[in-house]
Amino acid sequence: MADEELAALRNETPAERMDRNWGELLQELRVVQTGVQILAGFLITLPFQARFEELDQYQRTLFLVALIFALAATSFFLAPVSLHRMLFRRNAKARLVTLGDRFAKVGLVTLVMAITTVSMLVADVVLGRTGGWIIAGAMFSVIVTCWYIVPLNELRCLGRQRAHAD
Repeated sequence: MADEELAALRNETPAERMDRNWGELLQELRVVQTGVQILAGFLITLPFQARFEELDQYQRTLFLVALIFALAATSFFLAPVSLHRMLFRRNAKARLVTLGDRFAKVGLVTLVMAITTVSMLVADVVLGRTGGWIIAGAMFSVIVTCWYIVPLNELRCLGRQRAHAD
């Protein structure tokens, strides 16, 4: 059911619909922010560990790439909070929901890259280069399947169901 149909079914006004959409977005962000912040915090501490010096240049580069992706994801997922503070009481809820949704989507893409790169780094240290690439490819495939392919398939199924219902 499309959001507009749900709003009509609930007898929501446009303002109530935006409030519901904003609340749902915040719930999603709460779930993901904690994990992303833990990942970023963990990565920030790694250079201060004694064994970090044992990493070769390739592994250090992977570490920096993973750190940048994790910090970028954190920034994207926290951006709606700042946006809300700036737009608070400005009658801009629809804009807030739209921009918050975009930040969340970009955050998910950067999180995919952060998780993939972190898995590559850890597997490279434990299993070697080939193992690192295999694990990273597997992680990337699992995430893309769960986060993008399955939802897109569900959207297609919903579209077909609606077409048959009409």
